[in-house]
Amino acid sequence: MHGFNTPAPNSEGMQGNLPPEAQEKLEELQDLQQTAQQVAAQKQQAETELQESQTALDELDDIDEDSTMYREVGELLVKTEFDEAQDDLEEKVNSLEVRVETLEKQEERVQEQFEELQSELQQMLGGAGGAGPAGGPGAGGA
Repeated sequence: MHGFNTPAPNSEGMQGNLPPEAQEKLEELQDLQQTAQQVAAQKQQAETELQESQTALDELDDIDEDSTMYREVGELLVKTEFDEAQDDLEEKVNSLEVRVETLEKQEERVQEQFEELQSELQQMLGGAGGAGPAGGPGAGGA
């Protein structure tokens, strides 16, 4: 996970000093930071599910196909066939792999947008004669 550093974590004290355009960019940065945290949490959850499903699929290799098997359906355990369980798990693993990949791409896009906005804000503040943002030009680097 890349670090996200907003130029002014406590924007309340800065609002009077920032031009409206800079304040708007700062709010966009904070929104992007929140989005990044949500995407990271979703990705972590999908990765955990993927790992659990892959482990279960791997365990099927060691099980006799004639064994009695059960699956969880809500609060119940329901008898299931080996082939059905294997097919369902393979489908779930494939689906989760796509989800994780999609979330990784989304995470990268958000990071790029964040860095671009951060740069714009720094130029805006530098050009306005104000002090540079907290953290300096290198803050939030990959």
